[in-house]
Amino acid sequence: MKRHLPALVLAASVAAIFFFFLLSSLSSSCSCGGRDAGGAPASATGGDVSVPRAGDGDGTRVSVSEGGGESIWSSKEDVEWVKDQIRVNGLHMQDNVLRKGINPRTRAEQLQDLLQFKGISHYEGPESENHTALPCPGELLTEEHHSNYGEPWAGGRDVFEFLAQSTHLKPDSHVLEIGCGTLRVGLHFIRYLNAGHFHCLERDELSLMAAFRYELPSQGLLHKRPLIVKGENMDFSRFGSEVVYDLIYASAVFLHMPDKLVWVGLERLTNKLKPFNGRIFVSHNIKFCSRLGGDECTKRLTSLGLEYIGKHTHDSLLFNHYEIWFEFRRSKA
Repeated sequence: MKRHLPALVLAASVAAIFFFFLLSSLSSSCSCGGRDAGGAPASATGGDVSVPRAGDGDGTRVSVSEGGGESIWSSKEDVEWVKDQIRVNGLHMQDNVLRKGINPRTRAEQLQDLLQFKGISHYEGPESENHTALPCPGELLTEEHHSNYGEPWAGGRDVFEFLAQSTHLKPDSHVLEIGCGTLRVGLHFIRYLNAGHFHCLERDELSLMAAFRYELPSQGLLHKRPLIVKGENMDFSRFGSEVVYDLIYASAVFLHMPDKLVWVGLERLTNKLKPFNGRIFVSHNIKFCSRLGGDECTKRLTSLGLEYIGKHTHDSLLFNHYEIWFEFRRSKA
């Protein structure tokens, strides 16, 4: 027995050292109690996730219906196809100058022409009011509202693709946007979802006029009957008590709200979010959370029945830009 004692001691020592290093590696990977760059509680985060775009090698493609059909996400093959069409036709960017049949105009010049000349062919006198079912102001016809954003109008499609894929959206899903503006993003959801399944709360009257009087009719989407409500102060009472949302999102809206009002909104929305599978996405940052300090944000979310999932980034298809989104879910039934 004494002969084997040194060997047993050595084996025990090796095991103890191995166990010590194992515990050290586990504890060093834990970020409990810390915060990520967007102010989110790191103890709840699943880490940063970068969503690949078409052409990144992944080429993810998501069908609108199980039977195939329109794709939400442009695949790598789609991008290669359009590049090939440009190459085959020998196309190159040119200066947009006066040329045969094409007379470039700024939006201001186009509006002035419209007000002065009313278009190439138009009705005069009593007949002028009898042929247009939904007369639209010239400012909307020239799409001045497309310049209301800090990035190109096309970025709305990027947001739709990211959110639709991240939530495994289906046509019968229900979506609520907080601050849909002129429907830069909302148009894509409205087109994809079943009629009446897109809801929005928006306070800016001019944006709502652009949505109702130009964007929806010009895109042929009036039959989709989106529920778009003018309101503020996070009052969702007009959306009814029966609907449960698969996705609720706010793009840059919370940046312009007092923190207290954001928390009021989250409290009101929790019971309107589908338990476990439903998602809330907030863009840019969540300083309404980080400004609480310490782990107070996690406690506040937990008290509402919400759980922070993680931070995501996604790239634009058409211009050098990426957006940051923070994901939450309802953690209680």
